[in-house]
Amino acid sequence: MHFAKVRWLNSFSRQLMAASAGGVLFIAGLLMAGLFTLFLFKGSLFERVAVSEYAETIGEAMEFDASGNPVAVALPEMAWLFESLSREVTYRVLDDTGTVRLSSEPGAPPLTAPGATLELADQSFTFDRAGLLMHGATEIVELHGRDWYVQFATSDRLSTLLRSYIGEPLFSRSAAIFFAASLLVYFIVMRYTLRLILKPLNDASEIATQISPQNLGQRLRVHGAPREMQPLVENFNTALDRLETNYRLQQEFLTSAAHELKTPLTLIRGQLEVGINESNRHHVLQDVERMGRQVGQLLHLAEASELQNYAFGEVDAKGVVSEVVNYLERLATQCGVRLNEHVEPGTVFTRADRGALFTLLKNLLENAIQHSPHGGMVALHAGPSLISVRDEGSGVPDENLPKLFTRFWRGPDRRDLGAGLGLSICLEIARAHGWEIEARRGDRGLIVELRISG
Repeated sequence: MHFAKVRWLNSFSRQLMAASAGGVLFIAGLLMAGLFTLFLFKGSLFERVAVSEYAETIGEAMEFDASGNPVAVALPEMAWLFESLSREVTYRVLDDTGTVRLSSEPGAPPLTAPGATLELADQSFTFDRAGLLMHGATEIVELHGRDWYVQFATSDRLSTLLRSYIGEPLFSRSAAIFFAASLLVYFIVMRYTLRLILKPLNDASEIATQISPQNLGQRLRVHGAPREMQPLVENFNTALDRLETNYRLQQEFLTSAAHELKTPLTLIRGQLEVGINESNRHHVLQDVERMGRQVGQLLHLAEASELQNYAFGEVDAKGVVSEVVNYLERLATQCGVRLNEHVEPGTVFTRADRGALFTLLKNLLENAIQHSPHGGMVALHAGPSLISVRDEGSGVPDENLPKLFTRFWRGPDRRDLGAGLGLSICLEIARAHGWEIEARRGDRGLIVELRISG
């Protein structure tokens, strides 16, 4: 039973309806309890309120003669009450001297509590009248520039009778009918309102079900969505944008990788079919080396694209730069290129992955060495906020600068056997660190700058 209840409440609309209904029931219960306490309390509260109210009604219905003296009470629909129930109800109208000027019983004295003197003030009191307990009240009414003191009294047994046989049943039934009708109207209106409120959410859910690898361009509609939902819809659409971009890059990556690996595999197969001898052994090894390099770069690119592969920490710049320069010294010597590195004293990167930073600098220096002329120089400068690599090659035309970091792109004058992934790997590593990398033409050759942040 417990699980069924939880399952029933596992709905936003039902939770909202249950919470709202609970609030309505609580407020209605407090209201009904207050009304019962006020009007049906078994004591003198009801009588005091009732007689005071009716005393005011009598004062407001008084009629006067030309001299300004009260002569009657204009309550024709209630006149029978004082005639038929003269023992149960009575009233007096007194002037400011305490003289009775109008009464339901001609010649009767003012109404006062037993043993008490007449007080001309708003008050409630009880007294005994021929063996009947009476509840009385005095109310001040200002008419024609004078104060009049209206007294009204009713017997306790009449009040009890009206309350017990008419007031309580009528109030209880009316309250029950009103309460049931209110709940019915509430649930009907609430159901319709919830349907309108949840319509954007249902529409968004329907659109979301249509999203698939073949339909990644579908987006949720922000216009018309509730204000509270708009950030969720916008963030969901942003996530879809990233997903679509990554999916497209993945497809391009797979297509380009297959194309790049197909050529050396075809050459190797052809050479194997004709047989390997001393004349073509060098070419076979060269193709195998090229394919191995491409596979290695593909693995590096896959690793650089996943943030969980990084272990960020504090990295000393001088140590990493020295390690990279020592690693590439042999390649620089073979190409006849001099390496010149300069690290500003005390340069430390507070949030960097040492292995990824090594790969990034290695790729930048290797790319610069391969594009520098024999006898040229490659300069690396590292500071707290900037790392730059400069070569003395022929440079890159302005129209090709945006393509440098594109996967598998190779310039027309490229001399190495790489797959065109080195700078793409650098871009992925920079993004993972929150850094910016860009290339620009220098006075001689190409300058690649890495802006460090954090």
